Amino acid sequence: MKTALFSLAAAATMAAPAMAEMLELEKDELTFGFIKLTDMAPLAVAYEQGYFLDEGLFVTLEAQANWKVLLDGVIDGQLDGAHMLAGQPLAATIGFGTKAHIITPFSMDLNGNGITVSNDVWAQMKPNIPTMEDGRPQHPIPASALAPVVDQYKSEGKPFNMGMVFPVSTHNYELRYWLAAGGLHPGYYSPEDITGQIDADVLLSVTPPPQMPATMEAGTIDGYCVGEPWNQQAVFKGIGVPVITDYEIWKNNPEKVFGINAEFAEKYPNTTVAVTKALIRAAIWLDENDNANREAAVEILSRPEYVGADAEVIANSMTGTFEYEKGDKRDVPDFNVFFRYNATYPFYSDAVWYLTQMRRWGQISDAKSDTWFDETAKSVYRPDIYLQAARHLVDEELAAEADFPWDSDGYKAPTPAEDVIDGITFDGKTPNAYLDSLPIGLKGSQTISGGGVQG
Repeated sequence: MKTALFSLAAAATMAAPAMAEMLELEKDELTFGFIKLTDMAPLAVAYEQGYFLDEGLFVTLEAQANWKVLLDGVIDGQLDGAHMLAGQPLAATIGFGTKAHIITPFSMDLNGNGITVSNDVWAQMKPNIPTMEDGRPQHPIPASALAPVVDQYKSEGKPFNMGMVFPVSTHNYELRYWLAAGGLHPGYYSPEDITGQIDADVLLSVTPPPQMPATMEAGTIDGYCVGEPWNQQAVFKGIGVPVITDYEIWKNNPEKVFGINAEFAEKYPNTTVAVTKALIRAAIWLDENDNANREAAVEILSRPEYVGADAEVIANSMTGTFEYEKGDKRDVPDFNVFFRYNATYPFYSDAVWYLTQMRRWGQISDAKSDTWFDETAKSVYRPDIYLQAARHLVDEELAAEADFPWDSDGYKAPTPAEDVIDGITFDGKTPNAYLDSLPIGLKGSQTISGGGVQG
């Protein structure tokens, strides 16, 4: 396989009409952190394909124990940058948790997550789910199919527990979104109670991604929301069933970002652009020719220094399929998207969505104006840096002019109702109107006080 990878790299080099033009770097030795998930792939590919070296960058990639350790490493300078939850730079910048100005010049991917329940919960859900002509469950499966199970737990005096990876993770917000769309309350945060379980029907708690399957198998949690390969791992181990992917919750939703300290970007502007160039090239490689390189990517990611899961498990989603019940494998070509649909462009509207979810569930305790959402998004998401990198790549004939949204104002067109599980349109330019349209969650000037909603 190493020979095959070398041949792929050599072929790519021979096909390229030009080489990367090296910028005058302020810093060339860098250490980047990541969590063992398949969506760290752009970092691994940029390293293994030599894209960092093409930019004159000598990069070390280091797996981190959890998201907090990773964020702290970027803040204190032990890490020069990292594969991050999209909510982390935003939360840090506004002071939810650790206060620090973190920015992102590069969005790492779209989609890539799933929600899995234990075999026991699945058996109880299944009678509530319509079937197709061949007898298989009809997807997408709404959380309303879970509601009678949660009610049964309540009647028996038992909590219904689910895991997510971090309080400001996409997984927390996607799990909450799915539950709320099905009429189940996932709970509020308040300045005094940061458990996120105020008024909750389903109790959500943090579990590191690689530990999700074992934690569910032990009975500590009844299900979880996580990125790959940890949903497919539950299928392979025979301990659980993924019931929905985030592609089915919100088609082509933004996922991870590459985060750096704002001070780093100011001190090392050319280095920042060079890193972004290498990551863009990696994303292109991952998606080019209808995902032709995904098998090679799976081999890279399966190595212990990266994700370290079996190649067969990683391939289940990375190569365009997804297995729900054992044997129920379906085509999901866009389960992992790294470059298509402008996946790498850091859109302000993506940042605004994360901020609306922080406000919806009380992590942002007070009402904010639409202008505040816009200004906060623009202080963290940096398409200006991204487009500098893209311009260099186009000029070097390493990327196509048409592949980048040069004229964008940073906001995507509103997400149509049919692309979201609850049928509610999202327009990043009107965040408060969007919050008001959601049946469950804080609205207007409402706050959480005394264990409940006020106002």
